[in-house]
Amino acid sequence: MFFMDRRDAGRQLADRLGHLKGAEVVVLGLPRGGVPVAAEVADALGAPLDVCLVRKLGVPFQPELGMGAIGENRVRVNNDDVVRAAHVTADEMGEVEARERLVLESRARLYRGVRAPIGLEGRTALVVDDGVATGSTARAACQIARARGAARIVLAVPVAPHDWTARLGGDADEFVCVHTPRTFRAIGQFYVDFSQTGDDEVVACLDEAIARPPSTRRTGPRHAVPGDREVDVRAGTTVLRGQLTVPAGAAGIVVFAHGSGSSRHSPRNRFVAAGLNRAGLGVLLFDLLTEDEEANQANVFDTGLLARRLADATVWLRGQSEADGRAVGYFGASTGAAAAL
Repeated sequence: MFFMDRRDAGRQLADRLGHLKGAEVVVLGLPRGGVPVAAEVADALGAPLDVCLVRKLGVPFQPELGMGAIGENRVRVNNDDVVRAAHVTADEMGEVEARERLVLESRARLYRGVRAPIGLEGRTALVVDDGVATGSTARAACQIARARGAARIVLAVPVAPHDWTARLGGDADEFVCVHTPRTFRAIGQFYVDFSQTGDDEVVACLDEAIARPPSTRRTGPRHAVPGDREVDVRAGTTVLRGQLTVPAGAAGIVVFAHGSGSSRHSPRNRFVAAGLNRAGLGVLLFDLLTEDEEANQANVFDTGLLARRLADATVWLRGQSEADGRAVGYFGASTGAAAAL
């Protein structure tokens, strides 16, 4: 295992990309798993973050065989060799593109809302994914970025096969990778946590990047917020991992009661928590369930169990020096909202 999760992978990857700091760079994350990685890279470089939306154009009678790809702004790149070998007509190509274009536009609305894509003309496009296996998606993304006017393409990933640059040829001007093992079966084998990235996490990453003023983007190592510490929350005989952040002068502490499998690592939870910290409130982010307990879906929807854990966590919190004399409130989401009530 090389990485704890995609955020950890992004931080390690960012350490290899310091030479791009201060350049005209746009960081493009490949949805969905590449976006949390790209968010860490964009934060480290102080660069804008966007998604690189790509849809493969599959041969009509053999969809897994790519005959091209499409991106936003009506960009299309063709694999002429495949088109000729498969005898794909212009009408067939048009039908496939129209179908995939609808999916691409739907994803764009989901991820960005009404925001337009960040322009790439004359800039360096830093294409980031959570890893490269076959390289087909990464190649398409680089080609799309080039077609959108990027002056330079840098493809950066945490992990890839040892011969990955040979596979990708001239699709990028620069390749950056943290680990290139010779034994490579799947990207997920190099992560402790390679759970699926949801659409809400992609949206949260993009929203957080936009909300962060340029002056607050870090240009060096990440520093903890004052009053921030990892904690072990006692709930009866169970120990729950958490993070307690109480800025100086905080008026109170908000305990997060997330649910439905969410965790203290959720980018959306962290985004809201950061906003509360800026408003002068402390935050306790903790996992209501252990990893073993989360494996049983019945626990995830057991409101009584979650409520008892929340009550125990409140008792624990009131015993901490940071909570002395401070009010305690709750922020509930999904099944956690029921537990909070």
